[in-house]
Amino acid sequence: MVSFSKEQIFIVTGASSGIGEGTALLLNELGATVVGIARNKERLNAMKSKCKYPENMFLEIKDLTEDINALPQYIKELKNKYGKFSGLAYCAGICQVNPLQTIDYDEMKHMFDINYFAPIFMVKGFADKRNNVGEGASIVVISSASALARDKGHLVYSGTKSALCASLKSISKELHKQKIRLNTILPSNIKTPMTVSDNNEYEISQQALYPFGFGEVSDVSNMVAYLLSDKAKFISGQDYVLDSGGVI
Repeated sequence: MVSFSKEQIFIVTGASSGIGEGTALLLNELGATVVGIARNKERLNAMKSKCKYPENMFLEIKDLTEDINALPQYIKELKNKYGKFSGLAYCAGICQVNPLQTIDYDEMKHMFDINYFAPIFMVKGFADKRNNVGEGASIVVISSASALARDKGHLVYSGTKSALCASLKSISKELHKQKIRLNTILPSNIKTPMTVSDNNEYEISQQALYPFGFGEVSDVSNMVAYLLSDKAKFISGQDYVLDSGGVI
């Protein structure tokens, strides 16, 4: 069984909703100290109200795209505040449908800022040996099955996630010498506020692609917790597709 101690401190981005929220709550429930980062203070506080050990849940209000180049310094500031980190779960991201004739450079850059540049620079900051515990530290980044499936209308979104997976695979090899593991998770549709609305027509239309149904947040957060734990000490540089056995 996966478990952590309160001395193990994990950063979770996108912690106010969806996969990020589920991951922050699960890591806290399993005994870890969690620093949850998101832009929305109200939703972050709501997340904390659900956690099992509120004394081990700390909140940081931050727009990660505000100054991407300064994110490594931000990690250093968090380390000075909370201590060296055992892990990073990057769960923040956005998804938009952008057919070719509707794409706009500024919108493309915005999506790359959130889905590609911000996680890369957060990983850069975490990988600084002054900010992590060294051997045994682990990074998990949420990508998307769209990095491989590349459906129509997802030319920008798929591009951000494909680029992210490629770059993180390369970074994982750089981190070998520090004994830091880095893996990515590529979920298909998961029932989160970002993917499922009150109108379930889309979900119904997609059911044939999902032999085991749409995924739950817990399907992803459990995988994150496993990969962050020492139970996965033999695993690094891998892309894990969670797609109900049918999308890829």
